[in-house]
Formats: sequence, structure tokens, C-alpha cells
Amino acid sequence: MTNTMNYKGYLARVDYDDEDAIFTGRLVGICDGVGFHADNVEALRQAFHEAVEDYVAVCAKMGKRPQKPYSGRLMFRVSSDVHRKVALAAKRSGKSLDQWAEEVLDHAVQ
Repeated sequence: MTNTMNYKGYLARVDYDDEDAIFTGRLVGICDGVGFHADNVEALRQAFHEAVEDYVAVCAKMGKRPQKPYSGRLMFRVSSDVHRKVALAAKRSGKSLDQWAEEVLDHAVQ
């Protein structure tokens, strides 16, 4: 079971509030605060879709570009030894370092 939902590239984290007997969700990966709630799963899915559509529409009305979560650009530092090892592993597999790293990271989160 996961506690996330995905729609048009936007990811939401979902929690259940037992006291109020509702599901609540918030978009993650963007700085703008966008939330939604519902009392059942189907209504929650609809509320999530509406929240994303409303967010994009409000941004357009304000002349603001909506934030997109996760650009696909991931930058981090590693030691030169690790860099050398992964570059060699990518080369041995016949892939670019970016292709190899994407496959390894994708496999790691499965």
C-alpha cells in the first residue's frame, strides 16, 4: 500500500485523519501549498485532480508559471573513486553514465 497519488506529473502525499474520518492530501515537490481532502478514496482522487487543475488555472490567471515537481535533473557529489567505478560500470554496460544511473536508481526504489 502506498500513501501517494500521481496526476499529470504532480505527486501528492495522502494521510488519514481518524478523528475527522477524512483523507487529506498535499502536493509534494513544489513550494506552493496545495491541499485537498475527502471522506472516501474515489472522492479523494477526484479532489486531487481538481486541486491540480485549479492550481494550474490559478497560476495561469495570475500570469505565474506553475511549479513542476522533480525536473528530472539530479545533482550530487561523490568521491572521485566512486565516480570512476560508476563510469566504468556504465561503460561496461554500454550505456551513458546518465542512463546507467537512472536504471540503478530506478531499480533501487522498486
